[in-house]
Amino acid sequence: MHERKRVMLELSEAAVALPGGCGTLEELFEAITWKRLGLYFGPVVLVNVNGFFDPCIQLLNRCVDERFMDEKHRAMWSVAADPEGVMETLRTAGEWSRDARDFAALR
Repeated sequence: MHERKRVMLELSEAAVALPGGCGTLEELFEAITWKRLGLYFGPVVLVNVNGFFDPCIQLLNRCVDERFMDEKHRAMWSVAADPEGVMETLRTAGEWSRDARDFAALR
């Protein structure tokens, strides 16, 4: 599974998560983690059909609010309300800093 995810991220320009099960969530969080570590720089988009990802988005925001993640980490993911909004979300997704590895280092 790890090898599959590695190849998938290395060959992709973006990671787009549609509602799904544990495999989808694992791939989503791996993409966010790799972005956090400076191993992946493309956009990560959650397609929040019918609010499916609301609890996940709340959890990610809580991680930032409780300082398990830095405020700048909120920029690692974007949310599209539906599949029709994905392309616009990709167009407006901010660049992820190539210096991500610098702030990912243990201190």
